[in-house]
Amino acid sequence: MKDSIDFARMDIPQLFRRLLIPTVLGMVFSAAFVITDGIFVGHGIGSDALAAVNITSPLFLLSTGVGLMFGVGASVVASIHLSHGKVKTARINITQAAVVSTLLLALYSLGISLFAPEVARLLGSSDRLMPLAVEYMRWFVPFLPFSALLSSGMFFIRLDGSPNYAMFCNVVPAVINIVLDYLFIFVCGWGMLGAALATSLGYVVGAAMIVVYLSRRRNVIRFCRVKTSRKSLQLTRRNVGYMCRLGFSSFLCEAAIATMMFAGNYVFIRYLGEDGVAAFSIACYFFPIIFMINNAIGQSAQPILSYNFGAGNSERVRKAFHLALATAVSVGACIFLVTLFFSRGIVALFIDDGYPAYAMAVEGLPLFAAGFIFFAVNIVSINYFQSVERPRPAMTLTLLRGFVFLVGCFFGLPLVAGVPGIWLAVPLSEVLTFCVVIAIYTRDRLHHAR
Repeated sequence: MKDSIDFARMDIPQLFRRLLIPTVLGMVFSAAFVITDGIFVGHGIGSDALAAVNITSPLFLLSTGVGLMFGVGASVVASIHLSHGKVKTARINITQAAVVSTLLLALYSLGISLFAPEVARLLGSSDRLMPLAVEYMRWFVPFLPFSALLSSGMFFIRLDGSPNYAMFCNVVPAVINIVLDYLFIFVCGWGMLGAALATSLGYVVGAAMIVVYLSRRRNVIRFCRVKTSRKSLQLTRRNVGYMCRLGFSSFLCEAAIATMMFAGNYVFIRYLGEDGVAAFSIACYFFPIIFMINNAIGQSAQPILSYNFGAGNSERVRKAFHLALATAVSVGACIFLVTLFFSRGIVALFIDDGYPAYAMAVEGLPLFAAGFIFFAVNIVSINYFQSVERPRPAMTLTLLRGFVFLVGCFFGLPLVAGVPGIWLAVPLSEVLTFCVVIAIYTRDRLHHAR
Protein backbone atom coordinates (compact mmCIF):
# COMPACT_ATOMS: atom_id res chain seq x y z
CA MET A 1 0.00 0.00 0.00
CA LYS A 2 2.92 2.34 -0.70
CA ASP A 3 1.72 5.73 -1.95
CA SER A 4 3.44 8.00 -4.47
CA ILE A 5 4.89 10.71 -2.22
CA ASP A 6 7.91 12.95 -2.79
CA PHE A 7 8.59 15.19 0.23
CA ALA A 8 11.18 17.25 -1.64
CA ARG A 9 9.45 18.15 -4.91
CA MET A 10 5.69 17.53 -4.76
CA ASP A 11 3.46 20.61 -4.61
CA ILE A 12 2.90 21.48 -0.93
CA PRO A 13 -0.94 21.64 -0.94
CA GLN A 14 -1.13 18.37 -2.90
CA LEU A 15 1.42 16.71 -0.61
CA PHE A 16 -0.35 17.98 2.51
CA ARG A 17 -3.73 16.69 1.25
CA ARG A 18 -2.19 13.32 0.38
CA LEU A 19 -1.07 12.96 4.00
CA LEU A 20 -3.92 14.81 5.71
CA ILE A 21 -6.98 12.94 4.45
CA PRO A 22 -5.95 9.41 5.53
CA THR A 23 -4.37 10.75 8.74
CA VAL A 24 -7.52 12.63 9.78
CA LEU A 25 -9.72 9.66 8.86
CA GLY A 26 -7.46 7.40 10.90
CA MET A 27 -7.59 9.79 13.86
CA VAL A 28 -11.38 10.03 13.63
CA PHE A 29 -11.58 6.26 13.86
CA SER A 30 -9.09 6.36 16.73
CA ALA A 31 -11.35 8.86 18.48
CA ALA A 32 -14.28 6.57 17.73
CA PHE A 33 -12.23 3.85 19.43
CA VAL A 34 -12.30 5.90 22.65
CA ILE A 35 -15.80 7.34 22.31
CA THR A 36 -17.42 3.97 21.61
CA ASP A 37 -16.40 2.85 25.07
CA GLY A 38 -18.14 5.88 26.54
CA ILE A 39 -21.36 5.29 24.61
CA PHE A 40 -21.57 1.58 25.44
CA VAL A 41 -20.44 2.04 29.05
CA GLY A 42 -22.90 4.91 29.64
CA HIS A 43 -25.90 3.14 28.14
CA GLY A 44 -24.95 -0.44 28.98
CA ILE A 45 -23.55 -0.10 32.51
CA GLY A 46 -24.52 3.35 33.80
CA SER A 47 -23.43 6.82 34.90
CA ASP A 48 -21.11 5.58 37.66
CA ALA A 49 -19.30 3.31 35.21
CA LEU A 50 -18.76 6.29 32.91
CA ALA A 51 -17.25 8.24 35.81
CA ALA A 52 -15.06 5.25 36.79
CA VAL A 53 -13.61 4.96 33.28
CA ASN A 54 -12.86 8.69 33.33
CA ILE A 55 -11.04 8.26 36.63
CA THR A 56 -8.68 5.71 35.03
CA SER A 57 -8.22 7.56 31.71
CA PRO A 58 -5.01 9.39 32.74
CA LEU A 59 -3.24 6.02 32.80
CA PHE A 60 -4.06 5.43 29.13
CA LEU A 61 -3.12 8.98 28.18
CA LEU A 62 0.30 8.71 29.78
CA SER A 63 1.04 5.47 27.90
CA THR A 64 -0.15 7.04 24.63
CA GLY A 65 2.07 10.02 25.45
CA VAL A 66 5.11 7.74 25.64
CA GLY A 67 4.21 6.26 22.25
CA LEU A 68 3.77 9.71 20.71
CA MET A 69 7.01 10.98 22.25
CA PHE A 70 9.02 8.18 20.65
CA GLY A 71 6.97 8.36 17.45
CA VAL A 72 7.49 12.10 16.94
CA GLY A 73 11.12 12.10 18.09
CA ALA A 74 12.19 9.14 15.96
CA SER A 75 10.19 10.36 12.96
CA VAL A 76 11.77 13.83 13.03
CA VAL A 77 15.29 12.38 13.34
CA ALA A 78 14.63 9.71 10.69
CA SER A 79 13.13 12.32 8.31
CA ILE A 80 16.26 14.43 8.51
CA HIS A 81 18.51 11.39 8.00
CA LEU A 82 16.46 10.38 4.94
CA SER A 83 16.85 13.87 3.48
CA HIS A 84 20.64 13.30 3.77
CA GLY A 85 20.42 9.84 2.20
CA LYS A 86 21.19 7.96 5.46
CA VAL A 87 18.56 5.22 5.15
CA LYS A 88 20.20 2.69 7.49
CA THR A 89 20.51 5.28 10.26
CA ALA A 90 16.81 6.11 9.90
CA ARG A 91 15.94 2.41 10.29
CA ILE A 92 18.10 2.14 13.40
CA ASN A 93 16.35 5.16 14.91
CA ILE A 94 12.83 3.78 14.52
CA THR A 95 13.91 0.33 15.79
CA GLN A 96 15.47 1.85 18.88
CA ALA A 97 12.33 3.89 19.52
CA ALA A 98 9.99 0.88 19.21
CA VAL A 99 12.06 -1.40 21.47
CA VAL A 100 12.75 1.11 24.24
CA SER A 101 9.17 2.46 24.37
CA THR A 102 7.73 -1.07 24.57
CA LEU A 103 10.04 -2.00 27.45
CA LEU A 104 9.19 1.19 29.34
CA LEU A 105 5.45 0.62 28.94
CA ALA A 106 5.74 -3.01 30.06
CA LEU A 107 7.31 -1.87 33.34
CA TYR A 108 4.69 0.89 33.69
CA SER A 109 1.83 -1.59 33.20
CA LEU A 110 3.30 -4.07 35.67
CA GLY A 111 3.64 -1.44 38.38
CA ILE A 112 0.06 -0.21 37.97
CA SER A 113 -1.39 -3.73 37.85
CA LEU A 114 0.30 -4.65 41.14
CA PHE A 115 -1.14 -1.63 42.93
CA ALA A 116 -4.45 -1.05 41.12
CA PRO A 117 -6.60 -0.03 44.16
CA GLU A 118 -3.95 2.38 45.43
CA VAL A 119 -3.55 3.93 41.97
CA ALA A 120 -7.33 4.34 41.61
CA ARG A 121 -7.46 6.12 44.97
CA LEU A 122 -4.56 8.34 43.93
CA LEU A 123 -6.44 9.27 40.74
CA GLY A 124 -9.35 10.56 42.82
CA SER A 125 -11.74 7.59 42.93
CA SER A 126 -14.42 7.65 45.61
CA ASP A 127 -15.47 4.53 47.53
CA ARG A 128 -18.57 4.33 45.35
CA LEU A 129 -16.55 4.25 42.11
CA MET A 130 -13.62 2.16 43.38
CA PRO A 131 -14.85 -1.38 42.45
CA LEU A 132 -15.72 -0.30 38.90
CA ALA A 133 -12.44 1.57 38.40
CA VAL A 134 -10.30 -1.33 39.65
CA GLU A 135 -12.15 -3.88 37.52
CA TYR A 136 -11.60 -1.76 34.41
CA MET A 137 -7.90 -1.32 35.20
CA ARG A 138 -7.33 -5.05 35.73
CA TRP A 139 -8.29 -5.82 32.13
CA PHE A 140 -7.00 -2.68 30.43
CA VAL A 141 -3.63 -1.73 31.94
CA PRO A 142 -1.69 -4.92 30.93
CA PHE A 143 -2.31 -4.10 27.25
CA LEU A 144 -0.98 -0.51 27.35
CA PRO A 145 2.32 -1.40 25.59
CA PHE A 146 0.29 -2.36 22.51
CA SER A 147 -1.46 1.04 22.47
CA ALA A 148 1.90 2.83 22.65
CA LEU A 149 3.33 0.78 19.79
CA LEU A 150 0.25 1.62 17.72
CA SER A 151 0.69 5.35 18.47
CA SER A 152 4.38 5.47 17.54
CA GLY A 153 4.28 3.05 14.62
CA MET A 154 1.92 5.16 12.53
CA PHE A 155 4.51 7.97 12.38
CA PHE A 156 7.04 5.55 10.87
CA ILE A 157 4.55 4.17 8.35
CA ARG A 158 3.56 7.67 7.16
CA LEU A 159 7.25 8.55 6.86
CA ASP A 160 7.69 5.48 4.65
CA GLY A 161 5.06 6.97 2.32
CA SER A 162 2.06 4.82 3.31
CA PRO A 163 -0.49 7.10 5.04
CA ASN A 164 -3.36 4.89 3.84
CA TYR A 165 -1.98 1.84 5.61
CA ALA A 166 -1.46 3.99 8.73
CA MET A 167 -5.12 4.97 8.49
CA PHE A 168 -6.19 1.32 8.44
CA CYS A 169 -4.09 0.73 11.55
CA ASN A 170 -6.64 2.98 13.28
CA VAL A 171 -9.72 1.86 11.37
CA VAL A 172 -9.39 -1.89 11.97
CA PRO A 173 -8.91 -1.67 15.78
CA ALA A 174 -11.80 0.82 16.01
CA VAL A 175 -14.18 -1.52 14.18
CA ILE A 176 -13.05 -4.46 16.33
CA ASN A 177 -13.62 -2.38 19.46
CA ILE A 178 -17.14 -1.36 18.41
CA VAL A 179 -18.18 -4.92 17.60
CA LEU A 180 -16.66 -6.41 20.75
CA ASP A 181 -18.06 -3.62 22.97
CA TYR A 182 -21.57 -4.49 21.85
CA LEU A 183 -20.94 -8.23 22.15
CA PHE A 184 -19.23 -8.17 25.54
CA ILE A 185 -21.44 -5.54 27.25
CA PHE A 186 -24.92 -6.09 25.83
CA VAL A 187 -24.85 -9.74 24.72
CA CYS A 188 -22.49 -11.36 27.25
CA GLY A 189 -23.23 -8.91 30.09
CA TRP A 190 -19.59 -8.69 31.15
CA GLY A 191 -19.84 -5.04 32.28
CA MET A 192 -16.54 -3.23 32.91
CA LEU A 193 -14.53 -6.37 32.09
CA GLY A 194 -16.14 -6.45 28.64
CA ALA A 195 -15.52 -2.75 27.95
CA ALA A 196 -11.85 -3.01 28.93
CA LEU A 197 -11.25 -6.27 27.05
CA ALA A 198 -12.87 -4.97 23.84
CA THR A 199 -10.55 -1.96 23.80
CA SER A 200 -7.48 -4.00 24.70
CA LEU A 201 -8.01 -6.56 21.94
CA GLY A 202 -8.40 -3.72 19.42
CA TYR A 203 -5.00 -2.36 20.45
CA VAL A 204 -3.40 -5.80 20.11
CA VAL A 205 -4.62 -6.09 16.51
CA GLY A 206 -3.47 -2.55 15.67
CA ALA A 207 -0.01 -3.15 17.12
CA ALA A 208 0.26 -6.41 15.17
CA MET A 209 -0.48 -4.51 11.94
CA ILE A 210 2.34 -2.08 12.77
CA VAL A 211 4.83 -4.90 13.40
CA VAL A 212 3.87 -6.70 10.19
CA TYR A 213 4.42 -3.56 8.08
CA LEU A 214 7.72 -2.58 9.68
CA SER A 215 9.05 -6.13 9.29
CA ARG A 216 8.73 -6.15 5.48
CA ARG A 217 12.12 -6.01 3.81
CA ARG A 218 10.83 -4.16 0.74
CA ASN A 219 9.98 -1.05 2.81
CA VAL A 220 12.49 1.79 3.15
CA ILE A 221 11.51 2.41 6.78
CA ARG A 222 11.56 -0.90 8.61
CA PHE A 223 12.91 -2.64 11.67
CA CYS A 224 16.54 -3.71 11.54
CA ARG A 225 18.96 -5.61 13.74
CA VAL A 226 20.54 -3.37 16.38
CA LYS A 227 23.93 -4.29 17.84
CA THR A 228 24.19 -4.88 21.60
CA SER A 229 27.86 -4.07 22.14
CA ARG A 230 28.78 -1.51 24.80
CA LYS A 231 29.47 1.15 22.18
CA SER A 232 26.17 0.43 20.39
CA LEU A 233 24.23 0.62 23.66
CA GLN A 234 25.87 3.96 24.43
CA LEU A 235 24.84 5.23 20.99
CA THR A 236 21.32 3.91 21.58
CA ARG A 237 21.12 5.77 24.88
CA ARG A 238 22.29 8.97 23.19
CA ASN A 239 19.87 8.56 20.27
CA VAL A 240 16.94 7.72 22.53
CA GLY A 241 17.71 10.72 24.73
CA TYR A 242 17.67 13.06 21.74
CA MET A 243 14.46 11.52 20.36
CA CYS A 244 12.80 11.91 23.75
CA ARG A 245 13.89 15.53 23.93
CA LEU A 246 12.38 16.25 20.51
CA GLY A 247 9.18 14.35 21.23
CA PHE A 248 8.77 15.25 24.89
CA SER A 249 6.22 17.94 24.08
CA SER A 250 3.97 15.25 22.57
CA PHE A 251 4.21 13.29 25.81
CA LEU A 252 3.41 16.45 27.72
CA CYS A 253 0.36 17.08 25.49
CA GLU A 254 -1.05 13.70 26.52
CA ALA A 255 0.02 14.26 30.11
CA ALA A 256 -1.76 17.62 29.92
CA ILE A 257 -5.02 15.89 29.00
CA ALA A 258 -4.41 13.49 31.90
CA THR A 259 -3.86 16.51 34.14
CA MET A 260 -7.06 18.07 32.81
CA MET A 261 -8.97 14.92 33.73
CA PHE A 262 -7.28 14.54 37.11
CA ALA A 263 -7.74 18.16 38.15
CA GLY A 264 -11.23 18.31 36.64
CA ASN A 265 -12.32 15.12 38.40
CA TYR A 266 -11.04 16.50 41.69
CA VAL A 267 -12.79 19.86 41.31
CA PHE A 268 -16.05 18.43 39.93
CA ILE A 269 -16.37 15.82 42.67
CA ARG A 270 -15.74 18.55 45.22
CA TYR A 271 -18.44 20.87 43.84
CA LEU A 272 -20.96 18.45 42.27
CA GLY A 273 -20.13 14.92 43.51
CA GLU A 274 -20.01 11.77 41.37
CA ASP A 275 -22.68 13.16 39.00
CA GLY A 276 -20.39 16.09 38.26
CA VAL A 277 -17.56 13.69 37.37
CA ALA A 278 -19.93 11.79 35.07
CA ALA A 279 -20.88 15.07 33.33
CA PHE A 280 -17.24 16.05 32.98
CA SER A 281 -16.41 12.59 31.61
CA ILE A 282 -18.62 13.33 28.59
CA ALA A 283 -16.49 16.37 27.80
CA CYS A 284 -13.40 14.20 28.27
CA TYR A 285 -14.74 11.62 25.83
CA PHE A 286 -15.64 14.36 23.34
CA PHE A 287 -12.28 16.16 23.70
CA PRO A 288 -10.20 13.38 22.02
CA ILE A 289 -12.00 14.12 18.73
CA ILE A 290 -10.78 17.71 18.80
CA PHE A 291 -7.32 16.75 20.00
CA MET A 292 -6.84 13.93 17.51
CA ILE A 293 -8.06 15.92 14.50
CA ASN A 294 -5.75 18.85 15.28
CA ASN A 295 -2.96 16.44 16.10
CA ALA A 296 -3.59 14.75 12.74
CA ILE A 297 -3.13 18.12 11.01
CA GLY A 298 0.17 18.62 12.82
CA GLN A 299 1.29 15.04 12.15
CA SER A 300 0.46 15.37 8.44
CA ALA A 301 2.66 18.45 8.22
CA GLN A 302 5.47 16.93 10.33
CA PRO A 303 7.30 14.80 7.71
CA ILE A 304 6.98 17.65 5.17
CA LEU A 305 8.38 20.15 7.65
CA SER A 306 11.17 17.88 8.97
CA TYR A 307 12.30 16.61 5.57
CA ASN A 308 12.47 20.08 4.00
CA PHE A 309 13.99 21.58 7.14
CA GLY A 310 16.74 18.96 6.91
CA ALA A 311 17.16 19.76 3.21
CA GLY A 312 17.42 23.51 3.95
CA ASN A 313 14.28 24.45 1.96
CA SER A 314 12.81 27.11 4.24
CA GLU A 315 10.17 28.29 1.73
CA ARG A 316 8.54 24.85 1.61
CA VAL A 317 8.67 24.71 5.42
CA ARG A 318 6.88 28.05 5.65
CA LYS A 319 4.18 27.06 3.13
CA ALA A 320 3.48 23.75 4.88
CA PHE A 321 3.19 25.41 8.29
CA HIS A 322 0.83 28.15 7.09
CA LEU A 323 -1.36 25.58 5.35
CA ALA A 324 -1.53 23.44 8.50
CA LEU A 325 -2.36 26.48 10.63
CA ALA A 326 -5.20 27.64 8.34
CA THR A 327 -6.64 24.12 8.24
CA ALA A 328 -6.56 23.82 12.03
CA VAL A 329 -8.30 27.16 12.60
CA SER A 330 -11.08 26.24 10.15
CA VAL A 331 -11.62 22.85 11.78
CA GLY A 332 -11.59 24.34 15.28
CA ALA A 333 -14.26 26.89 14.33
CA CYS A 334 -16.49 24.21 12.78
CA ILE A 335 -16.26 21.91 15.81
CA PHE A 336 -17.04 24.80 18.15
CA LEU A 337 -20.22 25.64 16.20
CA VAL A 338 -21.31 21.99 16.15
CA THR A 339 -20.83 21.76 19.92
CA LEU A 340 -22.65 25.03 20.53
CA PHE A 341 -25.78 24.07 18.58
CA PHE A 342 -25.89 20.30 19.20
CA SER A 343 -24.75 19.87 22.80
CA ARG A 344 -27.93 17.99 23.76
CA GLY A 345 -27.43 15.45 21.01
CA ILE A 346 -23.78 14.96 21.91
CA VAL A 347 -24.59 14.36 25.59
CA ALA A 348 -27.47 12.01 24.67
CA LEU A 349 -24.96 9.76 22.88
CA PHE A 350 -23.48 8.87 26.27
CA ILE A 351 -26.27 8.97 28.87
CA ASP A 352 -30.06 9.24 29.04
CA ASP A 353 -31.69 12.47 30.14
CA GLY A 354 -32.89 10.79 33.35
CA TYR A 355 -29.43 11.02 34.92
CA PRO A 356 -28.58 14.25 36.86
CA ALA A 357 -25.30 14.37 34.92
CA TYR A 358 -27.23 14.95 31.67
CA ALA A 359 -28.36 18.50 32.50
CA MET A 360 -24.95 19.39 33.93
CA ALA A 361 -23.19 18.29 30.74
CA VAL A 362 -25.67 20.05 28.40
CA GLU A 363 -25.04 23.35 30.20
CA GLY A 364 -21.29 22.92 30.48
CA LEU A 365 -20.26 21.52 27.10
CA PRO A 366 -20.70 24.79 25.11
CA LEU A 367 -18.57 26.60 27.72
CA PHE A 368 -15.92 23.89 27.46
CA ALA A 369 -15.88 24.26 23.65
CA ALA A 370 -15.15 28.01 23.77
CA GLY A 371 -11.40 27.41 23.51
CA PHE A 372 -11.35 25.01 20.55
CA ILE A 373 -10.01 27.54 18.00
CA PHE A 374 -7.20 28.63 20.30
CA PHE A 375 -6.45 24.99 21.07
CA ALA A 376 -6.09 24.27 17.33
CA VAL A 377 -3.49 27.02 16.88
CA ASN A 378 -1.59 25.92 19.99
CA ILE A 379 -1.35 22.25 18.99
CA VAL A 380 -0.22 22.95 15.40
CA SER A 381 2.34 25.45 16.69
CA ILE A 382 3.78 22.90 19.11
CA ASN A 383 4.00 20.33 16.29
CA TYR A 384 5.77 22.90 14.11
CA PHE A 385 8.46 23.66 16.70
CA GLN A 386 9.06 19.93 17.21
CA SER A 387 9.34 19.31 13.47
CA VAL A 388 12.08 21.92 12.97
CA GLU A 389 14.18 20.77 15.95
CA ARG A 390 13.10 23.53 18.34
CA PRO A 391 12.09 21.51 21.41
CA ARG A 392 12.44 24.42 23.87
CA PRO A 393 9.51 26.59 22.69
CA ALA A 394 7.44 23.44 22.09
CA MET A 395 8.06 22.30 25.65
CA THR A 396 7.43 25.77 27.08
CA LEU A 397 4.06 26.05 25.36
CA THR A 398 3.04 22.55 26.42
CA LEU A 399 4.00 23.11 30.05
CA LEU A 400 2.12 26.41 30.18
CA ARG A 401 -1.12 25.25 28.49
CA GLY A 402 -1.27 21.81 30.04
CA PHE A 403 -0.05 22.37 33.56
CA VAL A 404 0.66 25.91 34.78
CA PHE A 405 -2.31 27.72 33.23
CA LEU A 406 -4.64 24.71 33.37
CA VAL A 407 -4.23 23.85 37.05
CA GLY A 408 -4.34 27.52 38.04
CA CYS A 409 -7.58 28.03 36.10
CA PHE A 410 -9.21 24.85 37.46
CA PHE A 411 -8.63 25.84 41.04
CA GLY A 412 -8.94 29.62 40.64
CA LEU A 413 -11.91 30.19 38.31
CA PRO A 414 -14.53 28.34 40.42
CA LEU A 415 -13.75 30.69 43.29
CA VAL A 416 -14.70 33.63 41.05
CA ALA A 417 -17.37 32.18 38.71
CA GLY A 418 -18.66 29.09 40.53
CA VAL A 419 -19.50 25.94 38.54
CA PRO A 420 -19.32 27.70 35.11
CA GLY A 421 -15.75 28.58 36.03
CA ILE A 422 -14.84 24.87 36.13
CA TRP A 423 -16.07 24.41 32.56
CA LEU A 424 -14.22 27.57 31.43
CA ALA A 425 -10.88 26.54 32.96
CA VAL A 426 -9.65 24.69 29.86
CA PRO A 427 -10.69 27.45 27.38
CA LEU A 428 -8.99 30.15 29.45
CA SER A 429 -5.76 28.15 29.66
CA GLU A 430 -5.80 27.82 25.83
CA VAL A 431 -6.36 31.58 25.40
CA LEU A 432 -3.43 32.36 27.70
CA THR A 433 -1.22 29.91 25.78
CA PHE A 434 -2.30 31.48 22.47
CA CYS A 435 -1.01 34.82 23.76
CA VAL A 436 2.38 33.21 24.43
CA VAL A 437 2.37 31.68 20.91
CA ILE A 438 1.82 35.14 19.41
CA ALA A 439 4.64 36.51 21.55
CA ILE A 440 7.05 33.80 20.29
CA TYR A 441 6.10 34.37 16.64
CA THR A 442 6.52 38.14 17.07
CA ARG A 443 9.94 37.70 18.65
CA ASP A 444 11.06 35.36 15.84
CA ARG A 445 9.86 37.79 13.16
CA LEU A 446 11.67 40.71 14.78
CA HIS A 447 14.81 38.59 15.09
CA HIS A 448 14.79 37.67 11.39
CA ALA A 449 14.07 41.29 10.38
CA ARG A 450 17.30 42.51 11.94
